Amino acid sequence: MKPSLKPLREQVIVITGASSGIGLATARAAAEAGARVVLVSRNEPALAEIEQQLGGGDRLLHVAADVGKREDLERVAQQTIERFGGFDTWINNAGSSVWGRLDQVSDEDHHQVMQTNFWGTLYGSTIALAHLRDKGGAILNVGSVESEMALPFHASYSASKHAVKAMTDVLRIEVEQSQLPVSVTLIRPSSTDTLFMDHSKNCLDSAPTFPPPVYAPEVVARAILDAAERPQRDVYIGNAGFMTKLAQNFPALADLARRTFVYNTIQSGRPDSNPEGSLHNDRVGAGGEGQASGGYPGHTLKHSLYTTASQHPVATTAALLLGTATVFSLLGRKRH
Repeated sequence: MKPSLKPLREQVIVITGASSGIGLATARAAAEAGARVVLVSRNEPALAEIEQQLGGGDRLLHVAADVGKREDLERVAQQTIERFGGFDTWINNAGSSVWGRLDQVSDEDHHQVMQTNFWGTLYGSTIALAHLRDKGGAILNVGSVESEMALPFHASYSASKHAVKAMTDVLRIEVEQSQLPVSVTLIRPSSTDTLFMDHSKNCLDSAPTFPPPVYAPEVVARAILDAAERPQRDVYIGNAGFMTKLAQNFPALADLARRTFVYNTIQSGRPDSNPEGSLHNDRVGAGGEGQASGGYPGHTLKHSLYTTASQHPVATTAALLLGTATVFSLLGRKRH
């Protein structure tokens, strides 16, 4: 059965990792579009403040929860059902990270990253599916360009996003084979200007930074909400599509790029004011909650033409044809 998704203004949307970054940008955009929004993160005070910033009222709900604990996410689903009668879209966005060579990072840190990123996404996906299998809706899992293109110093994060991709693919196949009216989408952002680095634990000698190009979190938020209205398999943000193809088709070249440019770029040379981040903090983050954008020192892109074109190929083609026709028309007039 082909999923039929509601307009955002008619939806109830659950968003994990909603206290900052991509999650917060998505929550803001969803609320502006008229959706009822459930904000989820570990930081209850931050969520309460964000709820008020978004207007409060009966269209918003916040639930403090650790996505790495199934019982916490079951409570999120139950409170959402009690408040709104159910939900239409569940966005598994929450994530954690540790930077360092494999011989620097402890097993405990690797485990925590996997618990949040992989198990949190698996828990959320299965809980959401149990609710949506009859009524229909969307499950959106936030992967990464690292779902295919692993980065140096980021072993457990890259591994977790590889695992999220595999689990999402299996979930999609099983849903489609069972003819359930549920859309399953993997979102693949590339470098994004959020508080990700501030919240990551860091074992390197300097603060880590993402290789460019870097995109604003609102770019990812728009792509996520587009997939909440129109079923899509994979959504690539910015250069994530190119980097994925590079890793798949030219692995030796991808390795060369990672050994040289990427390896050196990640090590910024700047001091890290909070190397512990919030990896093991069960209640609050490393500061900056309620803030979507981070402090990336370079240029941040506000739009991704690739993402827009891939999500709206017909409209993009029409716009290009119209633009081309206009140019030729103007040129023709000048000749006369």
